[in-house]
Amino acid sequence: MRYSQSFFPTLRDDPADAEVISHKLLLRAGYIRRVTSGVYDFLPLGLRVMRRIEAVVREEMNAAGAQELLMPMVQPAELWQTSGRWEKYGPELLRFTDRHEHTSCLGPTHEEVICDLVARELRSYKQLPMNLYQIQAKFRDEIRPRFGLLRGREFIMKDAYSFHADEADLAREYQSMFAAYQRIFSRFGLTFRAVEADTGSIGGNDSHEFHVLADSGEDLIAHCGGCDYAANVEKAVSGRDAASGLAGELADVATPGASSIEDVTAFLKVDAALLVKTLVYRITGGEMDGQVLAACVRGDDQLQEVKLLHALDADSIEMADEAGIVSIGGVAGFVGPQNLACKVFVDESLRGGTGLVAGGNKRDVHVCGLDMARDVAAATFADLRETRAGDSCPKCGGTMALSRGIEVGQVFALGKRYTEPMKVRFHSQEGKEETATMGCYGIGVSRLMAAIVEQCNDENGIAWPLDMAPFHVALIGMGKGEEVEQACAGLYKDLQAAGFDVLWDERNERPGVKFKDAELLGLPLQLVVGDRGLKEGVVELGARGGARESVPLTEAVARLVGLAESIRGAAH
Repeated sequence: MRYSQSFFPTLRDDPADAEVISHKLLLRAGYIRRVTSGVYDFLPLGLRVMRRIEAVVREEMNAAGAQELLMPMVQPAELWQTSGRWEKYGPELLRFTDRHEHTSCLGPTHEEVICDLVARELRSYKQLPMNLYQIQAKFRDEIRPRFGLLRGREFIMKDAYSFHADEADLAREYQSMFAAYQRIFSRFGLTFRAVEADTGSIGGNDSHEFHVLADSGEDLIAHCGGCDYAANVEKAVSGRDAASGLAGELADVATPGASSIEDVTAFLKVDAALLVKTLVYRITGGEMDGQVLAACVRGDDQLQEVKLLHALDADSIEMADEAGIVSIGGVAGFVGPQNLACKVFVDESLRGGTGLVAGGNKRDVHVCGLDMARDVAAATFADLRETRAGDSCPKCGGTMALSRGIEVGQVFALGKRYTEPMKVRFHSQEGKEETATMGCYGIGVSRLMAAIVEQCNDENGIAWPLDMAPFHVALIGMGKGEEVEQACAGLYKDLQAAGFDVLWDERNERPGVKFKDAELLGLPLQLVVGDRGLKEGVVELGARGGARESVPLTEAVARLVGLAESIRGAAH
């Protein structure tokens, strides 16, 4: 493509509302433009990268035996009502009513639609297993879209769904998709990690997330330095030494104005590990729907709300207001687990704890000498704490570390979570009617574009991996003479014949502008043709960000082929 005929609207400065590097550079380099909150146009450069990502995903999915189809973005409410998710999914599900008073939603995912399709077509075990996938736009009405493509409302996703006659075959396909995902992300040249994950609103029995490691990642992942254990902190388990103080009778201690962990530890001169942090929540869904409960962790820990949600088997939880705290006998800022008129859930790390400090359920009062077994005898113990760096690994006893990650893919073993209510049935070899079991497998295609940029950039712009770039070669003409034009035209044709996508910059611009744009756009290879070099029969070529060398004009294409092969070899 000739640069002068392109639509690449670059920006000189970083946009004011862009926080992370991928958002800044994709806007500056003319890959995307904001339409509204969390919704973006993909400009020609952005679409070219998207198509390259999709091609890799399709190639690996097809090689793994999956078949591509396309399902509608608009989904009827009755399908979601059948699965039980119409109310449970929450406000991220954008619901609307059409002119015929029929209620639908914009699909954030397609478990219901694919189950409806397969239920109507599946008859015999001989049709199983099957794995069907699509690459399509999704919509989730995020409460706070941010970071450009990393947290949008409308996005492009690859979602696959497999159906099986039994759990053993589902486990086989789960591992097949896991391996396919590892190949996909490796081909993108990414530093990534697969981690155990919570199943979230999708549900199911087992799940792993794939995270691109980046400081800008919204997810926190815990991993062991001594073995392969890794998990999202929403699910990660870990160990730490028990904390106990001097045993004794429960006694009130005046702590005027000291309600925070920091204030109490300073006032009483005790370690935060000896404090009991008591949080009060109101529950929605499950057996405790509408009730208030207290949840306790050590003072130097954070409560992981996803773990509490699972311990309750509830739909959602939210912090109780002051009236809710008062209703169970607590006082805001001074709540303790003893003698509360509600259920109390306590983290396992506090089991057997003695000589602890907790809120006194009186204003400006804490208690010392708390004994969990004696003073909170009716407590329910569960794993509620968030794993911290330095904790011990549950698998090998090694030391846990924490890293930031961008979730770009997730695989789920759903079991019969959807196939049972949606009647996805088949006749077995013995002639019995059975319910199929199911897996699903997602990749955030548009998020991947941003994740690649988060890892592949420098002070001059994007630095695309060779096979992800919108163009492989920046062909830069320097000079106004006819010889430069003719030499560039010949190279342009020969490079395309050699399999390169080429952006020919023949604009009437200063050399500095052309070089800056090539660097900003992130094109991996540069070939520079100038008046002075042509007089000596040479051109300059090199990789983006590196030194260029002079080579004979007649050898330029062959040398670029060799350079591209060496770059690909180094990437693998």
